[in-house]
Amino acid sequence: MEKIKKFFKLRKKSEEEYEKAKEEFEKALGKPTIHFKVEIPNGYEDMIPEFMELERDEKFKGKIEKLVKRTLKKEREKKEKTEAEPKQ
Repeated sequence: MEKIKKFFKLRKKSEEEYEKAKEEFEKALGKPTIHFKVEIPNGYEDMIPEFMELERDEKFKGKIEKLVKRTLKKEREKKEKTEAEPKQ
C-alpha cells in the first residue's frame, strides 16, 4: 500500500512539473494566457450541469474575451492619461 501511495505522489508531482513547464513554454512561444477557477455562485447550486457546460460554450468564451478587451482598454486609457499629465 505504501508503494502505491508513493507512486501516486510521484506521479502527481511529475504532472505538476509538466504543467508548469508547459505553461512557461507557451508563454515563451505564443500569446500569454491566464487561467483561474470560477466557483458556482451561491444560490445556483441547482444549475451545476449548466455551469459546467460554460467551459465549452464558445458564445460564453466570446463574452469573456470582450470583457477582457474592455478591461484592458480602460487600463490602457488610464495609463496613457497618467503618462500624459504634466509632472510637477
